[in-house]
Amino acid sequence: MSRRRGFTLLELLVALAIVGALLALALGSLRVGLAAWRQGDERAEAHAHLRSLSELLARSVAAAFPYRQSGPEGGQPQLQFKCEEGHLSLVTFAPPFPLPDPVAFTAVSFARQEGERPGLAIRQKALPNFEPFEETEPIFVDASVTGLTFRCLGADGSWDSQEKQELPRAVEISLTASLGGRTETLPPLTISIPAR
Repeated sequence: MSRRRGFTLLELLVALAIVGALLALALGSLRVGLAAWRQGDERAEAHAHLRSLSELLARSVAAAFPYRQSGPEGGQPQLQFKCEEGHLSLVTFAPPFPLPDPVAFTAVSFARQEGERPGLAIRQKALPNFEPFEETEPIFVDASVTGLTFRCLGADGSWDSQEKQELPRAVEISLTASLGGRTETLPPLTISIPAR
């Protein structure tokens, strides 16, 4: 009779060690792949959020109107448009958020605020109004916005609201946001303002 020969204990241990090493490699690769997938999703979410904010700003800026009005005591009508590095105030016929009553023009302010509620603050007010850009409670604050800059561009590349009584040719907006521990910065977005 022939003798049946099975696996020795040593052969069985070697086979189990090889299978265990292959499983460890496969699970490690799976874990790395899932982490990369999660990071990609977080980055895509942060980028999509920034893109939607920039579209909201761009729509209102592109609809800017050279609205002029005098103060409560009269005087020469002044252009209602202010452009500073971290603050933009303008009159538009496409406000970021619809007002309860239909109006032709809305005074809108975009700024990065600090303090108790930091982030992008959007304020808007129906016109006519003698104080279109006075500080009011923001109607929208996005706490994810950590950086916001505006640069107004005239025909020669620069623009000064004090000496110019006309709208700039374009507004350049730079946005930075932090979502889920990831900071995203969009390339500067330049919005042209049609001559009106």
